[in-house]
Amino acid sequence: LVPFYYINKVVFAFIIIVLVHYIFSKYILPGMVYLLVSRIFIVEDLEDIFY
Repeated sequence: LVPFYYINKVVFAFIIIVLVHYIFSKYILPGMVYLLVSRIFIVEDLEDIFY
C-alpha cells in the first residue's frame, strides 16, 4: 500500500491546487483587479484636476 500513499498525496495536492486556483480566479482576483483599476482612474482624474 505504500505506492498508493504517494499517489493519494499527489492527487489531493493537485485537487487542492485546482480548488485554490479556481477560488482565487473566481472571487478574489476580480476584486483586486477592480480595486487597482479604480485607483488608477482616481489618480488619473486627480492629475487632470490639479496639474
